This record gives sequence, structure tokens and C-alpha cells, in this order.
Amino acid sequence: MDNLLSGQLNAVSIIQLMLAPAIMISACGLLLLGMNNRYSLVVNRIRLLNEEKRRLLMKVGEKPITTDENVRLESIAKQISFLVYRVKLVRNSVLSYAIAVGLFVLTSLLLGISSVLSIFKLNYFIIITFLLGMVSVLAGVLFAGFETKKGYDIIKFEVQAHE
Repeated sequence: MDNLLSGQLNAVSIIQLMLAPAIMISACGLLLLGMNNRYSLVVNRIRLLNEEKRRLLMKVGEKPITTDENVRLESIAKQISFLVYRVKLVRNSVLSYAIAVGLFVLTSLLLGISSVLSIFKLNYFIIITFLLGMVSVLAGVLFAGFETKKGYDIIKFEVQAHE
């Protein structure tokens, strides 16, 4: 009876150990969702600016370009270049979070394998994969922070261009 009870406790401990990375997977999923929304918004903004640029260039072909149209075309070109850099930051953030999810899944699997097969040498790999996952989350957060700053810079530029 004691043997059965200790087996159940051991299974419970294993499951608890495997849940720690699962919590990080869930957290990364939320971060990924937010960054995917940002990615869509930035890409849509690039498309809108490209469409405006095309319309202005079509007008230019019909009649001489005005100073205001020239200023707007230059503003659009700068904004698009800023947004392309911004979308790269969002992409890097998304990739970092996705890598973190993969590392946390690997950590869970290694915990399960280590517990079932009693391979204690895997403990180093388990710790390393979990820590690499956390580093990847940190990288994603840093990219997201830089992207937020870049978004602010773009808005500041656009407001100054219209003054």
C-alpha cells in the first residue's frame, strides 16, 4: 500500500514539475497573441501608405506635382522605411517567443523522460533548456520594447510633419 501511495506521490510530483514550463508556455502564448496583433497593424499601415503613395504618383503623371504632394510623398517614404524596421522588430519578438515556447515544451518533455526513466544526467539539459527559454522570452520583451519606442518615434515624426 505504501509503495502504491509513493508511486502516486511521485506521479504528482512529476506532473507538478512539468507544469512550471507549461505556465511559461501559456504566458508566451499571450505575448505571441499581442505581438501578432501588432504585426497585423504595422503591415496594414504599410499597405495603406503604399496605396496612398501609388495614388499620389498617379496624380503626378497627370499633372505637375505640387509642393504639398512632394512633401507628402517624402513623408510617406520615410514612414514606410520606419515601419519596415518596426515590422522587423515585431517579427524578431514573435520568433523569440515562439522559440521560448519550443524550449519550454522541450523542458517539459525532458522532465517527463527524466522522471520516467530515472535519467538524472538529463537534469543539466532540463535546466539549460528552461534557462534558454527564459533568455528567449527576455529577447522577445526587449524587441517588443524597441518596437514600442519605434512606434512612438514614427507617430512623433508624423505629427511634426503635419505642423
